[in-house]
Parts: sequence; structure tokens; C-alpha cells
Amino acid sequence: MVGLGNPGARYDATRHNVGWWLVDQLKRRWSAKPFQQEDLWYRSIAELEGVGDIWLIKPTTYMNRSGIAVRVLVESLDLDLDDLLVVVDDTALDSGQPRFRARGSAGSHNGLQSVEEALDTQDYARLRIGVGVVPPGVSRSDWVLSEFDDPADEDAVLEVLPHLAEGVEVWAREGIEIAMNRYNMSRSSDSSED
Repeated sequence: MVGLGNPGARYDATRHNVGWWLVDQLKRRWSAKPFQQEDLWYRSIAELEGVGDIWLIKPTTYMNRSGIAVRVLVESLDLDLDDLLVVVDDTALDSGQPRFRARGSAGSHNGLQSVEEALDTQDYARLRIGVGVVPPGVSRSDWVLSEFDDPADEDAVLEVLPHLAEGVEVWAREGIEIAMNRYNMSRSSDSSED
């Protein structure tokens, strides 16, 4: 499970790093091993009963180069893409709204574009977490690289993380289709970037 984001303290609280937030939530939920810094990522390993080891990955390649880390991970583990889940922020969804997808286009998301190019496919599962629609007059990059200015929006994301941690566990045990059926919520317009 790979949460996309940007390394460094200045990005920790930004919208672009909600994928990392969920990875941290899962580490706590599953009492996983401490993160170890490796060449292209931080890695923690959790043992999930009935599933086996799950790698929790936070790439250190920066968002727009995430595909480099994902490709190395897939190749080094000889990982079947059915066993990969990528978690990202989504500016087409209200804050906190989740969207599991089995496959799809990257849309305008630089991290997903990088992963798609590196893997040469759109056929991998992803979980998008809404961070709010970009306001008029604000660039997408400024929006995702900024912190939440409305505490209610940040709270909406933080409050959904335990629910999404359950969703990731369902994905690991039962597959992406079941996770989609149980955890996709339509709290706003159905206009994802997929």
C-alpha cells in the first residue's frame, strides 16, 4: 500500500500528503513496525492475520516522481498489480470524501500520472481522498501544496481516516470491488478526476 506525498516537514500538513496520513493511520491501527528509511521510500511492515505481510510505503521521490518509487517497489517484490493500492489526494472531491477505484486515468493528478507512466498501465487500484475543490483564482499546485485553511475541511479528512483504514483492510482481505461497494460515499457531486 503506497501513500503518495512529499517528503519534508514543510509538506507534512499539506493537502498533497493525505496519502501519507492514511499510511500513518494504518501503521498505528495494525501496530506495524517502525518506519525504516530506504533509498526511495519510508517502509513499515504490518502483519495482517489471514493476509500476511503488508508493506506500508511513503515514497521520498516527491509527488511528481512517485512512479519511480512505485516501479522499483513492484519490480523488487515481483508484485502482482492486484496487490498494489495507491492512495492520493483528490481536488475533485469534497474534503474527506473517499473514492476507491480498481483502475482509471490519472486525470490531472501528477502523482498518478507518474505512476501510470512508470507502470505503463492504468490497471492498478487507487484510493482518492477528497481535499476540496480548488477555488477560483487559485492554482491547483498552490492548493494541494497548502495546508487546510478551514479547520472543518481538515477535520473531515482526519475523521474519515479510521473509516478508510477499515476500507484498506477490506481491500487487503476481500479485494478492490468489495472495498468500492462498501466505502465509496457520495457526499458531493460525482465528479472525480478519474
